[in-house]
Amino acid sequence: MRILHTSDWHLGKNLENYSRLDEQAEFIEELIEIIDNKQVDMVIISGDVYDTGNPPAKAEKLFYSAMQRIANGGKRPVLVIAGNHDNPERLSAPSPLAYEQGIILLGTPKSVAQVGDYPHYRIVDAGEGYVEIELKGEKVVAITLPYPSEKRLNEIISFDMDEEEMQSSYSKRIGKLFESLSSKYRDDTINIAVSHLFMIGGEETDSERPIQLGGSLAVDPSVLPKKAQYVALGHLHRPQKVKGTEVEAYYSGSPIQYSKSEISYSKCLYIVDISAGEKAKIEEVYLKNYKPIEVWRCENIEEAMEKCRENSQRNLWVYLEVKTDRVLLQSEIKELKRLKQDIVEILPVYTNQENEEEIENIKDKSIDTLFKEFYIQHRQVEPTEEMMELFLSVMMGEEDEDAAEEA
Repeated sequence: MRILHTSDWHLGKNLENYSRLDEQAEFIEELIEIIDNKQVDMVIISGDVYDTGNPPAKAEKLFYSAMQRIANGGKRPVLVIAGNHDNPERLSAPSPLAYEQGIILLGTPKSVAQVGDYPHYRIVDAGEGYVEIELKGEKVVAITLPYPSEKRLNEIISFDMDEEEMQSSYSKRIGKLFESLSSKYRDDTINIAVSHLFMIGGEETDSERPIQLGGSLAVDPSVLPKKAQYVALGHLHRPQKVKGTEVEAYYSGSPIQYSKSEISYSKCLYIVDISAGEKAKIEEVYLKNYKPIEVWRCENIEEAMEKCRENSQRNLWVYLEVKTDRVLLQSEIKELKRLKQDIVEILPVYTNQENEEEIENIKDKSIDTLFKEFYIQHRQVEPTEEMMELFLSVMMGEEDEDAAEEA
């Protein structure tokens, strides 16, 4: 069976308030072309379909249109799980209609696919955290773990673990869950896993929303299911193989550059050829760079003007840094933007800046450390553990009503 693995579409995401929907639509067109040319049997999307839990209507329309075309009238199963950016309920809401199109939408670790016969495939078995699909005479058993927040993880495993196990680390509990679900794997099935996690040792970028809370929600690669022939992961935007495990586990990364920290490498997706009992064959398929991000560093305003003039017709996003010993005039900023559209940021770099070292130190600190220092500076006391947890949960975009009421 040939499976395509992609993730982290972040439909609706902006770049400094500039829409990326046109680029995302170009990616969908290229994706469908790859799927058809490579004769893909099944598609996996490992979370973060949208950039927010309340995506714009145009982003939802693009997703639904993409799903319909990819599934090809139900002939090609599409397995989609929610990431930490997605609203699980909203993502899985169209499920009753989606199954007929060959689309399986799973929002939380407790989500259960609907067993039954569909026009071109069968869901033979399903439960919390797994689904077995029969297609073209082959069977695929997929462990499915949509973004497991601490709360969602406790909900799915609390009945099967004693109190001591419940108090163990997040990573160990994820491992316990994988171990339990691995019992669904068989010698005569294609065995895969699909999840949205932060694995220890993974290379991050600036555009991911942190889910590891300073390390507490980081997962050790050693806990990945040993019997899985392929693990399709989402969250990290740089495509990469997971280090520290013999399991074939990969992040497919985001399909387009979502920050200037992502401009040093190519974007891709993975084509996985896999049969029961055999080692997976994995192919990187590189994607086009629909509208590159570039950082221009100019020695003075005159050089910046000339650079904008020379590149006025190029289709790209620009972060412009200009060395100067004075404040840039509004007329100069206006002229720069007239000469080159899609300048997303103009950053004056003051040559007489005395606190440059202090600014660099701030860049090296984590968001929770910065919040703690800010809180102490303004309140003269350290924030409580509950306050830190509430702040981090807000940064993650999760709702925690109990914590909010207590605060």
